[in-house]
Amino acid sequence: MMFSAVVLDLDGTLLDKDKNVSERNKKAILNCYANGMKVIFATARPPRAVKALLPEELLSIGSFIFYNGAFISCKTTGTEEHVPIDVQLSNELLEFCLQEYRNIEISFEVKDEWYSLTEIDYSMIQRRKGDPTVKTLNELREYEPTKILITSFGDGAPILDKFSSRLHMVVTDHGKLLQIMNIKVSKENGVQLLCNRLGIDVSRIIAFGDDHNDRGLFSIAGYSVAMGNAIAELKEAANEVTANNDDDGVAQVLERVAAEHNIKLGRSG
Repeated sequence: MMFSAVVLDLDGTLLDKDKNVSERNKKAILNCYANGMKVIFATARPPRAVKALLPEELLSIGSFIFYNGAFISCKTTGTEEHVPIDVQLSNELLEFCLQEYRNIEISFEVKDEWYSLTEIDYSMIQRRKGDPTVKTLNELREYEPTKILITSFGDGAPILDKFSSRLHMVVTDHGKLLQIMNIKVSKENGVQLLCNRLGIDVSRIIAFGDDHNDRGLFSIAGYSVAMGNAIAELKEAANEVTANNDDDGVAQVLERVAAEHNIKLGRSG
């Protein structure tokens, strides 16, 4: 299969356990780009984190799906899309969580700013750099959040039961983090939008991932690759399972694809 674009998740996929991009992975991606492929990074992380994690060579060539698709940016096409949660619905969720859970921790991502009711340390969950700005409850109620993050939620079933039909909710990081977005938001919707703008059919993309929020992406990709460290559900849905993120699983596949097609990736000739 000839591919026109590669779509890459970050944590657990392109990034190793220390949140670095290996030289081998970087070289493989740059080789794809140099030979005609578009590069799309699709992550749950905010823009500021992606800028801190990716080397400049990759930042300069990529299109970006942040917050699982709630914020999309592509310099090539001039695309910038923001799909926040309606303020009335976010307030309903906020009040419910504060009433139902005594020790719950809630924070709001608003485009590229991070706010919370209390001081929160997410370093053990996603190795985030920096802490959220503490806001009062009344201040938090004013925002239309791009994404809501919840930790220390114990049994999250009541939240899911009440809001899953109106919000896109994903439990990640081994059950420690609940990520909440607009119901219309998903990685696959973001990828579809970018591919439309870039003039690429989704059947011509190869996608890499490792977690629940990559499942929909795999359903639309022409070819899907689960990491060796991916959840079992994603491995079952993938066309192929590669090596772990610590063993350059992304590069192993991209190098093979390049060799198979004589470095004619994304071209018809």
